[in-house]
Amino acid sequence: QVQLVESGGGLVQAAGSLRLSCAASGRSVSRYAMGWVRQAPGKEREFVAAISRSGSSTTYADSVKGRFTISRDNAKNTVYLEMNSLKPEDTAVYYCAAAFSFVVDTRKWDYWGQGTQVTVSS
Repeated sequence: QVQLVESGGGLVQAAGSLRLSCAASGRSVSRYAMGWVRQAPGKEREFVAAISRSGSSTTYADSVKGRFTISRDNAKNTVYLEMNSLKPEDTAVYYCAAAFSFVVDTRKWDYWGQGTQVTVSS
């Protein structure tokens, strides 16, 4: 199994930036495709971004495309989510996840972190 711990969340003003990190332990993160999802209060979990094992392929939700960038450093066993031009509607708990397959369907993701809160004030 792989254990995932997110960090980097916090309070930021609209139009600001944050960088989330997801540190993996237990197994090399290079074995997995990785992704981020978010869940706002009273809303369903929402796919945000995913990256393939090598990092050569990425995919994003339309709501974050052009503003967020997912990346990974397999040598550091870490995945990142760079978030720019943040909006109040980006406020949510952000979760990192690992998957055996590079898929957008988060129901098929296998391991999850505990989440980190991101709050964007207007």
